[in-house]
Amino acid sequence: MTILANHEPHQIAPLEFITRNPRAAFALFLALQFGIWTALPSLLYNALPLDGLEALIYGREWQLGYAKLSPLPWWIAEAVYRILPYDAAYYALSQLFVVATFAIVWATARRLVGPVGALVAVLIVDGLDYFQSASTHFNHDVAQLPFWALAGYALHAALRNGRHRDWILLGAALGAAFWAKYFVIVLALPIAAFMILDRDARPNLKRPGPWIAVAAGLVVILPHLIWLMQHNFAPFEYVDQRAAPSRSILDHVVYPGQFAIRQLGYLLPSLLIAAPLLYFSIFKLAVTLGKPVVPAGFDAFDRRIVALLAFGPFLTMILLSAVTGRGTIALWGYPLWLYLGLWFVVTYNHAIESRSLAWITGAWAAVFTASAVLIIIFNSGAFSLNYVRRTQQFPGPQLAAEIERRYVAATGRTPAYVIGPLIEAGNISRYLASRPRVVINADFAKAPWIDPTDVRARGAILIWNPNDEGSMPSHLAKIAGNVPQQPPVVIPVANGRFTFYFAWAILQ
Repeated sequence: MTILANHEPHQIAPLEFITRNPRAAFALFLALQFGIWTALPSLLYNALPLDGLEALIYGREWQLGYAKLSPLPWWIAEAVYRILPYDAAYYALSQLFVVATFAIVWATARRLVGPVGALVAVLIVDGLDYFQSASTHFNHDVAQLPFWALAGYALHAALRNGRHRDWILLGAALGAAFWAKYFVIVLALPIAAFMILDRDARPNLKRPGPWIAVAAGLVVILPHLIWLMQHNFAPFEYVDQRAAPSRSILDHVVYPGQFAIRQLGYLLPSLLIAAPLLYFSIFKLAVTLGKPVVPAGFDAFDRRIVALLAFGPFLTMILLSAVTGRGTIALWGYPLWLYLGLWFVVTYNHAIESRSLAWITGAWAAVFTASAVLIIIFNSGAFSLNYVRRTQQFPGPQLAAEIERRYVAATGRTPAYVIGPLIEAGNISRYLASRPRVVINADFAKAPWIDPTDVRARGAILIWNPNDEGSMPSHLAKIAGNVPQQPPVVIPVANGRFTFYFAWAILQ
């Protein structure tokens, strides 16, 4: 594989290491990604983030589907908890999915631009906050990432080689992504359009490959698809509720524009890392400063495939929002840009040489360091209002310990159920050894696996945020009857600067 030729005597040691040992440099990058973004939340967070609590509430029930989201991420989180019941394992799980995603993107890019170019492609993508501080929360957004990356890998391999196994892998990857998050539709649609519209991809429709992919995908999703049909596609109601409704013709322009602007905001650090490629290319400095690091192992068809993977899902989101006039959520952008770095390298591969590579790695290091510093600042209490509102700084372990102490003293047994808001009830369940099952906001319709009769027979903790009148919320009062309220739990946080108050009662 071609690497830097005639490297300059003044070349610094880290750069020489990258160009001589790109695979080792990539492994070091993965180790740094995994180590830093597992260690920081483990050290800084007082409790699991909201997504982690939700995963442990639902995952333990092992349902084939849930009313809110697809089940795979919750199953995975529960399986990890059963093996390693520590918060650090949850943060490590998230990073395993991130580094797996980067490894697949790197493998895809390496076939086209060699190992150095593949490393540059990944460094550019890593500039997105989705893969840094935001990746400390293992959720459906993170869980879908490796499957999206694998679909890109398989699509390129299938279109270039035509092997049935690559088409099977493509279908399986899209199917697994469906189990992780239904959002995969915005990847499947542009792939289908590309197969129809691209002159070099279209002949495949007359061959078994694409139809094998469709069959493989249907086989993978079939159990969950049957569940969805049996439950009237209930999770899609949650998606519908999150997307702001169309109120006027202007929303068909405003909402897609807002999504594009927000994505640009997330992309700015990545664009900063990629800027040396554009700079050296425009001013043609790459021609005079040294020979390129990256071999040109691609043709026009490869460029179109890469462009599809880099921009197809984003443009599909824009188009869907424009047609429906529905709002979007900025964090839906998590998987959209996995192959943007590869597009930059393919487009400006001639500009990757010793000096531009030094600028790129320096910019990445600055972005990575800044992101790590910011997560430390925002979780240290320096910005008190932000600190208290963050669910990862919620006094979950303290609340659970105090509630259990009082509950056991009053009943002589450990709690089997807890009923209340997601944050409060979820923290109590997470940090008690008995792991009481949770009914969020007393909505038994969304927890059909829990028998209300068993709840009354075994007893439960009722918890809520105290209101101005100090009374129990009506949705809890309906099941509590006349049970008395217990003395409130009071927990100071941030060195006593703020205080949490919790109202609660015992259902028995």
